[in-house]
Amino acid sequence: MSSPARRAPRLAVLDADAGMIPLIRSALERAGVDVVGFRLVRDFLAAGALDEWDAVLAELHLPDGDGLELTRRIRRAAPSVRVVLMAADAPVSAVVEAMKEGAADFLQKPFRPSKLQESVFPEVRQETGGEQGPPTLSQGGPGLEAIGRSAPWRELLSRADRVAATDSTVLIRGETGSGKEVLARYIASRGPRAAGPFVALNCSAMVENLVESELFGHARGAFTGATSARPGLFEEASGGTIFLDEIGSMPFGAQAKILRVLEERKVRRVGESAAVPVDVRVIAATNLEMESAVARREFREDLYYRLAVVVLHAPPLRERRDDIPVLVHHFLRKLALPGEAPKRLSEAALQLLLGYSFPGNVRELKHALEQAVVFASGELLVPADFTSLAARAGMLPGHRDPSGIFHAVEPVTAEKLLDALRSTGGNRVEAARTLKISRSTLYRLLRQITETSPSGSQPADLRVS
Repeated sequence: MSSPARRAPRLAVLDADAGMIPLIRSALERAGVDVVGFRLVRDFLAAGALDEWDAVLAELHLPDGDGLELTRRIRRAAPSVRVVLMAADAPVSAVVEAMKEGAADFLQKPFRPSKLQESVFPEVRQETGGEQGPPTLSQGGPGLEAIGRSAPWRELLSRADRVAATDSTVLIRGETGSGKEVLARYIASRGPRAAGPFVALNCSAMVENLVESELFGHARGAFTGATSARPGLFEEASGGTIFLDEIGSMPFGAQAKILRVLEERKVRRVGESAAVPVDVRVIAATNLEMESAVARREFREDLYYRLAVVVLHAPPLRERRDDIPVLVHHFLRKLALPGEAPKRLSEAALQLLLGYSFPGNVRELKHALEQAVVFASGELLVPADFTSLAARAGMLPGHRDPSGIFHAVEPVTAEKLLDALRSTGGNRVEAARTLKISRSTLYRLLRQITETSPSGSQPADLRVS
């Protein structure tokens, strides 16, 4: 019996610039993504139920709405829908706020087609073998690859290999961005369920009154808005692995339901009386101190011990610095445009990365490299291209760097910039050449000076053409 055809992944794009829609559609058409464009939020909301989309890509500022508010609305009504925001020139604070509201990623315009698919549909893949089928979509992204050569990382993968051969429930602990999902996918891809689906759920984004519908599915008409029957994530993961990310943030009321599924291996769709057997391996992850959460009665003790059959600890990047050069090489290759050689890292830039603490771990390293590649003027990345790291460390133009870590990141203070502009008669190209920085770096410095000035405007002396 042939398996039923799967529908194409659906993406809603909200952008006031009508020219963006065909560009995005063209970038994703080979992956078989159905792209539908909207200029206004009200048109998007009138197009149908939010849970009918697989992903939403929205401009931060829209003519009749705000991307952050739209993100909040989608996360409340349809938490399984992936939301990505985009903007041409957004401050770091906007990016942070978007992530807090549940956005999966934030794209800085202009962006590469490869980055578009990686951010919006990282899970789209083309099935091979026999007749070529339509693209399929599994929940969650591929995460960051399990790459590293450091002793802590090699030891962790060795333990993961042993765990993968079993069907035990696994709890992965570690800081945000340290590679917990990478490790979960590594285990799933090497175990007896490797050919099955991998379904990922961010528990911190769950809305309590929609937990049962999201996890266990619902019948048509089970509640307002349930226009069709829909299987839950446990059913979708049957035969494979379900990854419960940030399990420590799961609503307390939902924890008992998860415990029951782990014990009975059955789910019951909302609005139905019959239970459906599910055959899944459960891998959970958290960045919280679970023992403290149990002591505060914020997390069920019986569920904690049911999940922690095998516990693995993902080390932070600062404890595996030997992996930074390997990760840099890998990410620069992925960020290269088709047909172009990857950008290279100067020795000074490498020393900068090796000396930085990376509180955001591997995810922060990847984002820093991506921004550097987008804005760098040459093929060799230098410390001045990593202004995002300086910003996160509070090192903006004019600030002192007592640790010396960022002495090469922003050597150009506002005073030096002003002197260069004056000496060149306001010619920014010549000023950049004089300061030995790229034009994009000069413009970034001007923007940062504007953002950090008390009035929020560009100092008068810098308002030159």
